[in-house]
Amino acid sequence: MTDPFLARINIYPIKSLDGVSVPSCGCLANGALEFDRRFAMRTEDGRFLNAKRSADIHPLKAEFDLDGETVRLSERALGLVSQFPLSIGCKPLDRFLSDYFRQPVTLVENEVGGFPDDTDAAGPTIISQATLETVMDWFEGLTVDETRRRFRANLEVGGVEPFWEDRLTSEGGVGFQIGDARFVGVKQCPRCIVPTRSSDTGAVTAGFVDDFRQHRRRTLPDTMAASRFDHHYRLAANTVGAGEEHGRVLRTGDPFAVEIDDLSTGMIDERTD
Repeated sequence: MTDPFLARINIYPIKSLDGVSVPSCGCLANGALEFDRRFAMRTEDGRFLNAKRSADIHPLKAEFDLDGETVRLSERALGLVSQFPLSIGCKPLDRFLSDYFRQPVTLVENEVGGFPDDTDAAGPTIISQATLETVMDWFEGLTVDETRRRFRANLEVGGVEPFWEDRLTSEGGVGFQIGDARFVGVKQCPRCIVPTRSSDTGAVTAGFVDDFRQHRRRTLPDTMAASRFDHHYRLAANTVGAGEEHGRVLRTGDPFAVEIDDLSTGMIDERTD
């Protein structure tokens, strides 16, 4: 193994739709990544339209040009592509989404902090590339890219072993630095129904949650307190910004500097606030 480094950055500009890999990304004041979940789809009742509510999201393909701030939408099975400005108030875009989901849908925006899944841990979610490869092997037919698309982590770490990201969380939080930006890992991310489905079709993988839990239980480090897991359907580290990230830029290749006692043994500094 080499020293841990930032191997990949994944941004999800519209909440629940496809992501895009970028070579660099700025940070917002709340620790979130620029353009990540900056937009969301909202229905007439004021709720977000996401993949937890509707499996119809999966067959909708989204391709983003962040420099040109455009999005290309199409139904995967049909291949007909429509391109729109990536901005609120675009009536053709709202009309496309409303027609596709068969109900009124409006694109909304929060450029200050985005629409994170965990509002208490708005920083990037982190996973090792070795973890993605290991989870892929648990399920017949999965590829690394499909595993990535199901679990939707923002930052992928290279040069480390599977489940290395578990070391980024403890009862009091674990501080770490990526390039010149600092974050605190707070917990392993609890998963929802989304990873159980094909990212292309929405078809459910039978027994996914039970099989995942059994495998996950066996991967926990001996030093991880059992109380940290109320269930084992968790993957990737949820983080918060350390307070000085606004304007900092993450770049692929940036080294990780982690405030733990011993990376080789996995001993976690369980300090409390």
